Amino acid sequence: MNEDNEPGGTNATLTSPISQGGRPESSKGYRIPALQGRAVRLDQGQCLRIINTHGSQVCDLWAFYAYSLQEFLSMEHLRPWINRLTPRIGDPLVTNHRRPILTLLEDTSPGVHDTTIASCDIYRYRTLGAEDYHDNCTDNLRMALKAIGLRAPQVPSPFNLWMNTPYRPDGTLKWLPTVSKAGDHLLVRAELDCVIVMSACPQDLVPVNGRDCIPKDLEFEVS
Repeated sequence: MNEDNEPGGTNATLTSPISQGGRPESSKGYRIPALQGRAVRLDQGQCLRIINTHGSQVCDLWAFYAYSLQEFLSMEHLRPWINRLTPRIGDPLVTNHRRPILTLLEDTSPGVHDTTIASCDIYRYRTLGAEDYHDNCTDNLRMALKAIGLRAPQVPSPFNLWMNTPYRPDGTLKWLPTVSKAGDHLLVRAELDCVIVMSACPQDLVPVNGRDCIPKDLEFEVS
C-alpha cells in the first residue's frame, strides 16, 4: 500500500458518496457503478442487502467498527471462528478483536465466495501487464472512506462476494467466473455500529467478473 495510505489514482468514488456522512435512506436502492466503491454507515441491528445485479460481478466488502477503524472484519479471524473457508447462512462474521460485526442472514446464490484473496491494487495490475493506472478495489476502499470523511488505517483482506477461486488438488488456484445469477443477493445484519465499504471489482484481466471480463454495476439497500 502507499506509505501514507492514499489512493494511487482516483475515480468518481471519491466525489460520489451516498450522502455526506455515508448515512443511507432506509429501503432506498443505491447503485455502485462498475469500477467504483461506496461506503455506508450502519447502526447495530440494521440490515444491508447487496445485489449482484447482472450475476457476474464480484463485490469486495469490508466492515469497520464505527468508533475505531482499527477494528474490522477480518478474514484471518473469521475462518477459524466458523471452521470453514466460506461463511454460510446464520454465521457470524467476526473482527480482528474476535467479536461479531455482521451476521449473514440470507444468500440466494450457490454460496461461492472467497475469503483468501487480497484486494487488487496498483501493484497487482502491474504484474498483470497494466502500464498505466488501473482502477482497483484497494483504492476504492480508500476513496469511499475518504468521501465520507474517514481514513482507512490499513487495507484488510476483503470478503470477496461471489468470487469463484477454487483450489486445484495440487494446491494451485483457478480464477473462474461467478456462479451466481442476475439478482442474487446477500443480506447481512450489523451486530455493531459499523461502516461498510463495497467495491464493484474492476478486474478485467482475469475472468472473475464474467467470461467477457467486463466489470458491471452492483446495487444495495439498507433496512
